[in-house]
Amino acid sequence: MTRILAVANQKGGVGKTTTTVNLAAGLAASGQRVLVVDLDPQGNATMGSGVDKRTLAQTVYHVLLGLATAESIRARAASGGFDILPANRELAGAEVEMVELEHRETRLKFALDRVADQYDFVLLDCPPALNLLTLNGLVAASAVVIPMQCEYYALEGLSDLVNTIRKVKQALNPALEIAGLLRTMFDPRNLLSQQVSAQLEQHFGAKVYETIIPRNVRLAEAPSYGAPAVNFDPSCKGAQAYVQLATEVLKRGGFERAAA
Repeated sequence: MTRILAVANQKGGVGKTTTTVNLAAGLAASGQRVLVVDLDPQGNATMGSGVDKRTLAQTVYHVLLGLATAESIRARAASGGFDILPANRELAGAEVEMVELEHRETRLKFALDRVADQYDFVLLDCPPALNLLTLNGLVAASAVVIPMQCEYYALEGLSDLVNTIRKVKQALNPALEIAGLLRTMFDPRNLLSQQVSAQLEQHFGAKVYETIIPRNVRLAEAPSYGAPAVNFDPSCKGAQAYVQLATEVLKRGGFERAAA
């Protein structure tokens, strides 16, 4: 069964796109069929996967407005070994235009229904806002991966996101759950990081991934080369952490046999 994971956090700069692209590459390297959906008008997941957003004739924007199908815009991210539904700045206009459309919260879900069975995992890179694009991601997803830095303001925003997930579960997607909280850009020398990490484990227990993503320069450099760090520099600590995360995601989802 296809596992659709929304990578979401309304706070920017916490590693959502880095997580989406590198987790996708890690899963693909384990033999999984993976589709990435770029729901951010910045198109960073698209560029970071080696697809030039400036040359795209059609994107997720056209899919959400019913002007194209997921199959027709799908591109191959050769550098990561997965497929992607790309995005660019056009997507910023989708939210305004979708307000007048029927089933505005479920348009992504319906679009993915046509291709989801071709994949083991679909990863949705949500924008840094609790807007209609993120809502479409949460409605389409079976679970949410929440990347977050271990700092005070991250805890403040986490409660808002958890409340949003709860409301979506009650009103639009009863199957939605939190797959896990991922600690990113972690610096073990920082006492506050250690304290926040401990609070997350205390409050969320097994929902916190054991894998911790460290601060790593190569993770930041890889997108400029149009490749996930997992493939760009497999030996760096950041890449190794995301490979470990992919293994953990597979184990939690009962995919151990498929990954072997």
